[in-house]
Amino acid sequence: MFRSTKQEWFSNIKGDTLAGIVVALALIPEAIAFSIIAGVDPKVGLYASFCIAVIIAFTGGRPGMISAATGAMALLMVTLVREHGLEYLLAATLLTGVLQIVAGYLKLAELMRFVSRSVVTGFVNALAILIFMAQLPELTGVTWHVYAMTAAGLAIIYLFPYLPRVGKSIPSPLVCIVVLTAVYLLSGMEIRTVGDMGELPDTLPVFLWPDVPLTLDTLWIILPYSVMLAVVGLLESMMTATIVDDLTDTPSDKNRECKGQGIANIGSGLLGGMAGCAMIGQSVINVKSGGRGRLSTLVAGVLLLILVVFLSDWVSLIPMAALVAVMIMVSIGTFSWASIRDLKKHPLSTNVVMLTTVAVTVGTHNLAIGVFVGVLLAAMFFANKVGNILYIGSEEADAGSRRIYHVVGQVFFASSERFGSAFDFKETVEKVTIDLSRAHFWDITAVQALDRVVIKFRREGTEVELIGLNEASATIVDRHAIHDDPAAVEKLMGGH
Repeated sequence: MFRSTKQEWFSNIKGDTLAGIVVALALIPEAIAFSIIAGVDPKVGLYASFCIAVIIAFTGGRPGMISAATGAMALLMVTLVREHGLEYLLAATLLTGVLQIVAGYLKLAELMRFVSRSVVTGFVNALAILIFMAQLPELTGVTWHVYAMTAAGLAIIYLFPYLPRVGKSIPSPLVCIVVLTAVYLLSGMEIRTVGDMGELPDTLPVFLWPDVPLTLDTLWIILPYSVMLAVVGLLESMMTATIVDDLTDTPSDKNRECKGQGIANIGSGLLGGMAGCAMIGQSVINVKSGGRGRLSTLVAGVLLLILVVFLSDWVSLIPMAALVAVMIMVSIGTFSWASIRDLKKHPLSTNVVMLTTVAVTVGTHNLAIGVFVGVLLAAMFFANKVGNILYIGSEEADAGSRRIYHVVGQVFFASSERFGSAFDFKETVEKVTIDLSRAHFWDITAVQALDRVVIKFRREGTEVELIGLNEASATIVDRHAIHDDPAAVEKLMGGH
């Protein structure tokens, strides 16, 4: 226990601290922007980001992952805030947390194993595109100074690590923010700063119980939003955890992460914040800046509050161009460039799943819809592929009075029709033996297909023998097949 705690918290103090500083600075404009998207005061997003980051540092299942207010969640809140106000949003945030805790105890994170690698790749690429698109408003209709500052920021980010000694010890995104802020202050150029995004809070968050009536009507208002927030939040968190797992080559506890996200959202709602989840962009910034442990997440959350409450005058002077450069770096680093090269090598079905996930996610700006469509497509392609792995051959025996059918492969809903059409019911033989020793029956549809085959043969006066069923197939066939039940067969045949 002590060794695990030391590893998660204190094995990388310098790297985690510096990475946390970078993340805290990058969180400020994003939290303000997401608050604006949701239609609430900027302090709602900032308080949420502080609260969620601090709580998840202790309760989360993925060390080094950053959670805060996110754009995907903000988009789901717009209608609720517009029609019912902030108090209902806070209530919905509390219910979201409860649902996520329940999901953690039900171990729903195990469902992530049904998300194929092509869907994850599509999700990552779509998110990279959305992160880049979110920076475009800051690069549209601006003076040349903004482009010059952004280009300079990218140059610092990518070239600073090559400097001897200091290049590897100080995160280049932090250097970018400090240098560009100094340039802005010394030059006095007219460009947008963090202060132009919205008023920063000047007080610490306080305990707030949502001022809503505790009635069933309130529950029915917030429940649909809470369900969607819980699903999207967990989906993005699980995806982000998988990506950070790959980046750091370390495992994570997904079910603990579900519970941690729920506890963090309850804390956020009670301190006047909106619901949030893991942030892939900020998590990548954290990892790329050297963050690996829980300390980086805690530093990011605590420093965020200190910056916006006690150092807001200084923070407001940070040019947006510096933060845009950092987010463009995140976008470039997040995108799976290998997936473009792999388009030539991977099967068409894999490419279709990946590209469709990207297209739907970018088109709807909804990560849940994109992943759902990707998973659905992947499942359909897989079922079709497995359904085609079915061979049925036959041979005559006993001087033409008996025919033996050999079934090889998987029989389920996608291959049941092919199974049923492989038999010759008009052939005049006394007995048919169906050898199922190399076949497997998976579902009710497969059993019904077997029923139809046996009943059709018997209707033609042919004796049918089934041999070789494995134990699993025999169990489902014995439980659900009706071909040996005269009454059920008569009912199936319509009484004829």
